[in-house]
Amino acid sequence: MERSLLVALSAMLLASSAAWAGQFEDGVAAMDRGDYVKAATVFQTLATEGNAQAQYNLGLMTEKGRGVPRDYVGAVSLYQLAAAQGKAEAQRNLGIMYRDGLGVPKDPVRAYMWLNLGAAESAANAADYRDAIAKTMKPEQIALAQKLGNECKQRGLKGCDSPQGARAAGSATATPEAQ
Repeated sequence: MERSLLVALSAMLLASSAAWAGQFEDGVAAMDRGDYVKAATVFQTLATEGNAQAQYNLGLMTEKGRGVPRDYVGAVSLYQLAAAQGKAEAQRNLGIMYRDGLGVPKDPVRAYMWLNLGAAESAANAADYRDAIAKTMKPEQIALAQKLGNECKQRGLKGCDSPQGARAAGSATATPEAQ
């Protein structure tokens, strides 16, 4: 009984993965031909189902205003969902959003934290962006960013941007006077 349940669950997982892959390819093809509205519709469906790559792609489209209205706050939310699943490019883009104050308050500590996490997973240019922002930071800010990043990893990348998580970690970024 237990074995047949495991086989059935495995088959369902494989089938849903294959369906995601087909839909995802449809979204990429729509983007390639410049049909951003269609691509956004496909990625929205997959993002809602928890597909990290679709969340990241829809975040990019939302940040740039392609197929959907430009919305930096919405882009940050999508990047956060994908970053929490380990999507390195989403982690890098969150760092950039914090660096530039797009959809979130400017926060060099959070920027460094996310860029460092993305760099650790080999996101393109994340290390360069991290190193550039580090030149504008005090050593204690870098140490705090590294501490927050380590604690974020220990929590499985969950709750890394929440003020409650920052307060629990002792983040100076959780208080207004830290700005």
